[in-house]
Amino acid sequence: MVFVGLLVLGLVATVLYSAVEIVDATEKRALTVLGEYRKLLEPGLNLVPPFVSATHTYDMRTQMLDVPPQEAITEDNSPVTADAVIYIRVMDAKRAFLEVEDYRKAVANLAQTTLRAVIGDMELDDTLRKRTEINSRIHEELDRPTDEWGVRVEAVEVQAVMPTPTVVSAMEKQTSAERRRRAMILEAQGERRSTVERAQGDKQSDIIRAQGEKQSQILEAQGDSVSTVLRAKSAESMGERAVIEKGMETLDAIGQGESTTFVLPQELSSLVGRYGKHLTGSDVKVDGELLESKEFDAETEEWLGLDDVDELLAELDDTENLEDLESPEADD
Repeated sequence: MVFVGLLVLGLVATVLYSAVEIVDATEKRALTVLGEYRKLLEPGLNLVPPFVSATHTYDMRTQMLDVPPQEAITEDNSPVTADAVIYIRVMDAKRAFLEVEDYRKAVANLAQTTLRAVIGDMELDDTLRKRTEINSRIHEELDRPTDEWGVRVEAVEVQAVMPTPTVVSAMEKQTSAERRRRAMILEAQGERRSTVERAQGDKQSDIIRAQGEKQSQILEAQGDSVSTVLRAKSAESMGERAVIEKGMETLDAIGQGESTTFVLPQELSSLVGRYGKHLTGSDVKVDGELLESKEFDAETEEWLGLDDVDELLAELDDTENLEDLESPEADD
């Protein structure tokens, strides 16, 4: 009896264990009874037919699929290797169970072929710098088929696109050649700019030098003109002075004669005026007004014989007085 009791107890425990299904909060399970799909088991405690039921678990959280490196040929026939990461999420566990055998494997294989196709439609330079465009195109290509499986592709990230070593070597040579070309262009532009700047500097220097020479010639010509005028005035002044001195010598000779009667030429006043002008640098009159005469020093007065002129004028006054006195006697 004890044995039978233990057997029944064991059977009951087995039935209960087979009839109870506990589902985690992050999961959903597809229930089949005798191979027939019945429903989705929600998180918590679920009762199912014992011994004839089977469940299939689906994680409802976002899952990451790592796409292994794929070799592809770009549109310009350059071989590259690319890998990517895809983030997916099961939105409908029933469709994921009924429409596809293994949704994770199916999405990963589809991502591999799509990655190769997208890279094959692009040139090498575009695959290296247009990473965002590659992600968008793969995402768009994966959306349509995965939606039928009840799976949503949330993001696609291409991790790396690496050319083969042969292509890398060729790219390095191309980059080096491009840098040398740019360096030669910059050097040529620098030399051209330097030549232009030097030519402009030489031109400006020539202009300044020519202006300096022109100004020097003008100043030299003006100096020669002034010098010529001064020499002419000096010669005129020397000639005038010679005439005046000759006239003064004549007056001096007249004053030393024994005669008491003198005939003075009319030009005497003009001669004296010219002499004064020569000494003072001015005319006797300006605008009808007499100029104040300048006083001479003792040496100049002695050289000019001004004292003798005063004595001569005094003698002339005495002679005129004597003639006035003799005139009445003659009348008598």
